[in-house]
Amino acid sequence: MSTAVGSRLPPGAPAPASVLRITPSALLGTRRAAHMVERNVYVYRRGWVILLSGFCEPFFYLLSIGVGLATLVGALRVGPHEVVGYTTFVAPGLLASSAMNGALFDATFNLFHKLKFSHTYESVLSTPLTVADVATGELGWSMLRAGLYSASFLCIMTGLGYTATAWALWCYPGALLIAFAFGAVGMAATTYMRSWQDFDFVSLAILPMFLFSATFYPLTVYPGWLQVVVECTPLYQGVALLRGADLGIFDWALLGHAAYLAAMGAVGLVVTGRRLSTLLLP
Repeated sequence: MSTAVGSRLPPGAPAPASVLRITPSALLGTRRAAHMVERNVYVYRRGWVILLSGFCEPFFYLLSIGVGLATLVGALRVGPHEVVGYTTFVAPGLLASSAMNGALFDATFNLFHKLKFSHTYESVLSTPLTVADVATGELGWSMLRAGLYSASFLCIMTGLGYTATAWALWCYPGALLIAFAFGAVGMAATTYMRSWQDFDFVSLAILPMFLFSATFYPLTVYPGWLQVVVECTPLYQGVALLRGADLGIFDWALLGHAAYLAAMGAVGLVVTGRRLSTLLLP
């Protein structure tokens, strides 16, 4: 009998001690989770153009700002001694948005379709894979997609001269951490959705975060009460993390941003595993 989170015992049967222990492998799945990633690769091998959809929006934002708006705004002071061009200021924030979008699409819309319509996971669970493998594998695929977006976007930033320092390479692992956080929470939220109309709440959450995440303006331009609200949002944490890495400003605040995102992803993954167990296991 599997001891993974979500395994069910026959009615009236005593729970063995091994089931009562929540181990890391039970929460995070096993190496079999890689088969879920492989499945998604096969699904997209003929539809790779679809993968470009989430990359285009922040890329066009970057180009439009670099060509037009940056000439009107000029340089910005982002620290005691750091002054950067407006496009260089905005680019890390758009990179964070690209990572978020890449992770959320598969973690929400595609997960919901597999869960409610194609019933993919019922077939998957007839194999040796567990619910934890499903959750971890789907999150891994979401991060892989976000990683492709982030790598492409970072290369374009570098090619156009919109990176501030060579430390910008550290933006990539930061983008993967953003993908982990948003992908896991997106999956957890999707398990509570009842219909496609519920996805309006996803847009309702994402759009204000995108506009009020200090991507386009320094945090100091917001009123004091709004600064507190913005600082509590996960996208701001990602923007601040990538902007600090791009500028080479490494301080304790960056560790705080990374810890916030890591904790958010860990909680989301645990909730996803337990919710999928409730929905899929008899």
